[in-house]
Amino acid sequence: MTAQAEIAAGYASESAAIELGAVLVDGQVESTAHVRIPLSMVNRHGLVAGATGTGKTKTLQLLAEQLSANGVPVLMADVKGDLSGLSREGERNDRTDTRAKDTGDDWQPQAYPVQFLSIGTGGVGVPLRATVTSFGPILLSKVLGLNDTQESTLGLIFHWADSKGLPLLDTKDLRSVIQHLTSDEGKEDLKGIGGVSSSTAGVILRALVNLEAQGGDRFFGEPELDPADLMRQRDGRGVVSLLELAELQGNPALFSTFLMWLLAELFETLPEEGDVEKPKLVFFFDEAHLLFANASKAFLDQITQTVKLIRSKGIGVFFCTQLPTDIPNEVLSQLGARVQHALRAFTPDDQKALARTVKTYPNTPHYDLEKALTSLGIGEAIITVLSEKGAPTPVAWTRLRAPRSLMDTIGTDAIKQAAQGSDLHGKYAETVDRESAYEQLMQKVAPPQQEQAPEPPKPQKEEPGLVEKVLGNSAVKSFLRSAGSALAREITRGIFGTSRKRR
Repeated sequence: MTAQAEIAAGYASESAAIELGAVLVDGQVESTAHVRIPLSMVNRHGLVAGATGTGKTKTLQLLAEQLSANGVPVLMADVKGDLSGLSREGERNDRTDTRAKDTGDDWQPQAYPVQFLSIGTGGVGVPLRATVTSFGPILLSKVLGLNDTQESTLGLIFHWADSKGLPLLDTKDLRSVIQHLTSDEGKEDLKGIGGVSSSTAGVILRALVNLEAQGGDRFFGEPELDPADLMRQRDGRGVVSLLELAELQGNPALFSTFLMWLLAELFETLPEEGDVEKPKLVFFFDEAHLLFANASKAFLDQITQTVKLIRSKGIGVFFCTQLPTDIPNEVLSQLGARVQHALRAFTPDDQKALARTVKTYPNTPHYDLEKALTSLGIGEAIITVLSEKGAPTPVAWTRLRAPRSLMDTIGTDAIKQAAQGSDLHGKYAETVDRESAYEQLMQKVAPPQQEQAPEPPKPQKEEPGLVEKVLGNSAVKSFLRSAGSALAREITRGIFGTSRKRR
């Protein structure tokens, strides 16, 4: 048995699978020795890594196409705007024909169903939002760059707002609550459960102002995204949801943490599925190093727990980054599929990263992995995945198939037109600013409008506090009754402190 045949035997799959490409050994490609990922193993998660310019984006495009063709919805961030071509048929040329011959692919141009989304208002896609209440204190602390003490204080602020049924829909709601809790009246409200120091509150408020200056305030609000809108099919094919991020390039922590919020929402809302024939959704975490940068141990523990448990909900997660060492070992050990494009080894740090990467792969008699990882051509990768039996497949130097959709952007105008024609546009395009914590807390602060000069105030005894007056107001009582159980009593918070939805 040849080396190619031996490796290909490890990737044999009797069920539906994602076709990645063909095996190379000693520079020779065998177009009949295919490398594939069984669909039933995609929810065991994966990694796509490699230096800039080695073909990672085209690999993501290929994976999205194959998943969509098998009826699996996909969510991915289009950081550079290169993936919009998924919505258009590809263009045949000499390069696609050569790649198709090398990989044994019956290449045909194909477009896929795509919905274009933006994080918050101001982008070209359908705007996606989350309420501050739903986002929760842990993820918001990551966005704001708070330390452990400040994160703990923010958690107390959320706890108080939750217990009082005060909806935090946007950043002005949170600001109003913080300002109230640092007032004399607010300190009385917090007796028995701790307090909020003025200095810590000042740090949090300044961080909020900075977030707003960077456009982060356009993300928080309503209508809030329903995760079910990411799990759709058209004509039997999975819809690819592309998140456009141009408006948030100045705040990369927000879009990486937003993706984590989405994952937490899916974890909290989806039922247990156990082992599935194919995933219900595959989630691509591009620029994954941004999620882990400066993350607290508690935050990393929550990510690890989420990755471990969410596969039972039928969700697959792929992290995309330049170096596998960008991913903490606790998370990396959960990633069953590895697609490693070429690495650079120009510096001592590069050499260390290369050596550590080699150790994450099974031993192989067919390749010198340290040499191979620095010799891969564009569109080639070292791959190992989990077989249908859950065992690691042999390491395979793989020449990847060419995507069948357009390997280029379709342009801003075309993206905007497609977004405006989406059935989600009417659902999410217009911001809704209903009465929330800001209005409720301010309602009794402003002096009443009177046509004549007011009489001098009389001393009052046992005057109810501001929050008691607000919550005793008839309009507020009506609102709380209509808001349902999630706001009429303290909100139950799940993983990452996100509010659990009752659908």
